[in-house]
Amino acid sequence: MRRSLPRCAWRCRIRAVMVAVVLALPLWAQDSQQAAPAASTTAPPASASADAAAAEAKLERDVQNPVSELISLPFQNNTTFDSGPYSRTANVMNIQPVIPINISDNWMIKSRTILPLSWQPYSGESSGGEFGLGDTTQTFFLAPRGDRKLIWGIGPAFVIPTATSTLLGQGKFSMGPSVLALSQPGHWTIGALINNVWSVAGSGSRPPVNEMQLQAFVTYQMKQGWYIATSPIIEANWRAMSGSVWLVPVGGGIGRVTRMGKQAINVTAQFYGNAAYPTGTSPWSMRLQFDLLFPEKPK
Repeated sequence: MRRSLPRCAWRCRIRAVMVAVVLALPLWAQDSQQAAPAASTTAPPASASADAAAAEAKLERDVQNPVSELISLPFQNNTTFDSGPYSRTANVMNIQPVIPINISDNWMIKSRTILPLSWQPYSGESSGGEFGLGDTTQTFFLAPRGDRKLIWGIGPAFVIPTATSTLLGQGKFSMGPSVLALSQPGHWTIGALINNVWSVAGSGSRPPVNEMQLQAFVTYQMKQGWYIATSPIIEANWRAMSGSVWLVPVGGGIGRVTRMGKQAINVTAQFYGNAAYPTGTSPWSMRLQFDLLFPEKPK
């Protein structure tokens, strides 16, 4: 039996909460930082202040680098609007733990997991839909450690059929290569991450998978942790019919790396219009993200 939820109930609340969190957290953190000096009448030594400033600058750069030695726990909410004949809204909350594993003085493996909690409306109906777990994506990048002009990583990507509904996943175990490269000249971060996966096992009643994802990212770091960024995820379903192969978003947004008390955080809001998209899918989307950051302790 199809499970019907009240229209715009939980998903509208989630979007409202996420918008409020993204907009309010930087201001809250800023107030807390401004209030902190009142607790002490003694100014810290100049060397300590310089070390703290250098650590914050490194943190801001590491946030933009997918293969930095930074542990993070992002919560990324993606909302797509006006899909199908009834202009329905879909929502995916990605929980994305990112963990570096140092295997030697010169090399590391970066583990990146994407666990989606999805609301998908029925495309041919004006109400109802499915909510649950989508397919899990797991990527491992082998990358050199340390600062470099060209930063890179390479490894396998796996899509694991963990979806709780046929509407929320592909029903296939897929795998393929994943490569990323970036550079961080001055205040800029410029790079791209690309993977292509093919189905190798899974339900015989579901169609085979051959899909590519390309995430290009350009970030400009401003003062006090603020930055502007564009990081569209371009998708290609190579098995789709002509006219439904490409999803090409165009847009961007703003974010900030700051602290909430002692906890380092990153918040960002981005909006995208789709220059190309499969028939019946969404022409535009919103991405809101909140990351818990755990930088490496100074030695």
